[in-house]
Amino acid sequence: MSVELLTRVAVIGGGAAGIMAAIAARHAGAGVTILEKNQRVGKKILATGNGRCNLTNVGLEITNYHGKDPEFAREALSRFNVRKTIDFFEYLGITHKVEDGGKVFPCSEQASSVLDVMRYELDETGVKVICEADVKEIRKNAREFVVNLADGRAIHADRVIIATGGKAAPQLGSNGSGYVLAEKFGHKIIKPFPALVQLKLAAKFLKQVKGIKFAGYAEIIVNNRPVAGARGEILFAEYGVSGPPILSLSRKAGEYMQKNQKVHLKLSLIDYLSGRKLEEYLSRRLQTRPEKPLAFSFVGFINKRLAPVVLREAGIADANKPAGRITAGELGNIVRILKDWRFEITGTTSWPNAQVSAGGVDVAEVNAQTLESKIVSGLYFAGEVLDIDGDCGGFNLQWAWSSGYVAGESAAARL
Repeated sequence: MSVELLTRVAVIGGGAAGIMAAIAARHAGAGVTILEKNQRVGKKILATGNGRCNLTNVGLEITNYHGKDPEFAREALSRFNVRKTIDFFEYLGITHKVEDGGKVFPCSEQASSVLDVMRYELDETGVKVICEADVKEIRKNAREFVVNLADGRAIHADRVIIATGGKAAPQLGSNGSGYVLAEKFGHKIIKPFPALVQLKLAAKFLKQVKGIKFAGYAEIIVNNRPVAGARGEILFAEYGVSGPPILSLSRKAGEYMQKNQKVHLKLSLIDYLSGRKLEEYLSRRLQTRPEKPLAFSFVGFINKRLAPVVLREAGIADANKPAGRITAGELGNIVRILKDWRFEITGTTSWPNAQVSAGGVDVAEVNAQTLESKIVSGLYFAGEVLDIDGDCGGFNLQWAWSSGYVAGESAAARL
């Protein structure tokens, strides 16, 4: 099928950044067409915030962002900031609420409501949406861009915004196609890797402890030096560990592993007591009922499935010897494991488990004020396709809204 369509601004990708870019460009007066390869736009929005859509975060700082040059994000985040984002969604119909950690959610508790009002705005303002539009090539001639689809259709546009996302959650449509399109125009791609993802650990006992949760502290260690830490609920799994603190730290771990450095994870299972206080408490506990089997003496203090593993890691061969026969050295080893348990990180789980992609289009080749390519006039980028990624907690969606708005408005303004 060979069909030719005309538009002023073509937005490649109908995710959070692409929809925002389309709305911003349309509000600025441009004719806009979204090209989305899924059967429907906004599929990934439905999965954000565990189906609740963590719109943004009122505690946003530039330090919540990462990449080769995180400062690049400051301009867009300032132009379409948290307050403007909240006001925009209130205008669309989303009443918001702020929860712990500054996270902003719709009062409806439904990510679908966010997508519903955005789709309504696309329809009301006349943005053309073409789904099942698999972009295979973008060419630029002297007058315009020509976007060729896999089915033979061609879209002619004055401006193109690439908002295809990264490689995270490919089951929702992200497959790294935007990197290929950008590379063909001469852009450098910072090698992508999964972020906000679970960590794999080198440990033989993981099957024994999988499913065990604890509230503790996790720290990334490189060359015996802590480089990042986070507190919260941590979950042991057959492959390693998960939980909010682990997802937050995975980006830093991945960054060092990309440099082929050995990275370790320190877990503190008992974070609420100092080492000395913990040792004093355990000494009293074990001597109060010295006849109890040692492993059983920990029942009621830590998860009972953890006790034999902790004792074995502490070098205690007989987990069932009387608690009163524990030596000072053995007690010290138990305290060390509970306070400073070290694991080698062997990697992360794969792209389908990642919430976001780290890496992407090198921002050194993009204008921070307009998000226009410095290499190709009229070509813009928005969202995760760029080498900018945020912490867990609404920061990545804010980058999608901010960068989409700036790219869309800038593309329309150039017309």
